Amino acid sequence: MAEDIAIHNTDNWFRYRTGAFIEHEGKYLFINSNFGDYYYMIGGAVHIKETSAECIEREVFEEAGIKAKAERLCVVCENFFDGKGGNIEGKNCHVLEFYYLMKTDDKGPFRKVNDEGEELIWLSVEEIKKSNIKPSFIPERIDEILATKETLHIIEDRDRTY
Repeated sequence: MAEDIAIHNTDNWFRYRTGAFIEHEGKYLFINSNFGDYYYMIGGAVHIKETSAECIEREVFEEAGIKAKAERLCVVCENFFDGKGGNIEGKNCHVLEFYYLMKTDDKGPFRKVNDEGEELIWLSVEEIKKSNIKPSFIPERIDEILATKETLHIIEDRDRTY
């Protein structure tokens, strides 16, 4: 079994993660979190010896059963937040996230829940703008993320108190 790139101790947690802006029929795939009233992007931890693009293609297939290709790195995010739920509860969290634009020709059927029992949901851009999504920059900057050809570098720290 491959090993995630993560470091954790009593107070801190670091993870190297990918996320997908995966488009299908004008909507983008999100996960309804089991640990709070918010959505987050489908994705997961990069494994040792794996590129971020390989990771997101693997994660999208594992979590949603969708075959898709990483088309363009659109966001690099340094995400700092207070851990809530599961093994990160109460920890100072720092996640380095590489977000890719992805498209799929896969017609489905697509999974409706992931392996953790969280609902997979497709949202339009207008729904994204109105939804509670973590990290918080996503609904605020979705138009820019989808329109620019440049890779955005974002530091997100609004969800931490330390």
